[in-house]
Amino acid sequence: VQLQASGGGLVQAGGSLRLSCAASRRTFSAYRMGWFRQAPGKEREFVAAISSSSYGGATSYADSVKGRFTISRNNADDTIYLQMNNLKPEDTAVYYCAGKIFGTVVAPSGSWGQGTLVTVSS
Repeated sequence: VQLQASGGGLVQAGGSLRLSCAASRRTFSAYRMGWFRQAPGKEREFVAAISSSSYGGATSYADSVKGRFTISRNNADDTIYLQMNNLKPEDTAVYYCAGKIFGTVVAPSGSWGQGTLVTVSS
């Protein structure tokens, strides 16, 4: 299963970006999907996840992004989105979408997208 992420770029602090991630197979999008990020010199960390419609599309967020980021999904085209508002320089990272997330961890049988760079200037 391939996950194709897009939407990264350069934005000033306080600005917004929307990331997209398309799954190549419908059955995969039935799983909990989400986003992780890795800043320079730091470990990859959980950002947000969303359950499938079967589980009511429940969402969860890292404390650092609550109230600023919103994850959503479009089941019609097997795509998830991450709307990022009020961006801060500390949000600068490579953002990865992932599928088959349990808690804040991607299952061994899960998949990762290729990553998209978000740079927030002060």
